Amino acid sequence: VGTLPGGCDSAGNCFCRAEFAGPRCEQCSPGHHSYPHCYACSCDSRGAVDNNCSPAGQCRCHGNFVGHTCNQCALGFYGYPSCTPCQCSQEGSLHSTCDQDTGQCSCRPKVTGLRCDSCVPGAYGFPH
Repeated sequence: VGTLPGGCDSAGNCFCRAEFAGPRCEQCSPGHHSYPHCYACSCDSRGAVDNNCSPAGQCRCHGNFVGHTCNQCALGFYGYPSCTPCQCSQEGSLHSTCDQDTGQCSCRPKVTGLRCDSCVPGAYGFPH
């Protein structure tokens, strides 16, 4: 599938197209996946460790990124492509994750703010 018209050398190693590798061009070269198609990995340069991926096309993502090509923020991070930590207040928020676009944490009753770290008007004594 992946051999070039020139065939193979005297040792039996075939000449492969760029996206194929192996003595008989029987696997995908680094940066490609899904033999025998050998598609380019297309890993996101900001979110992925490199442009190599698994045989199924999953790129290796930095800790704050997820997705097949590492082009989304992981839970607990927001604002792709920066993927900034949410930093929700433990006392004022319902959980540690936030809105993936805005960074808004989910606040407990009578608590407000991006990180749920202050009282709503008319309430006092945060975090108690």
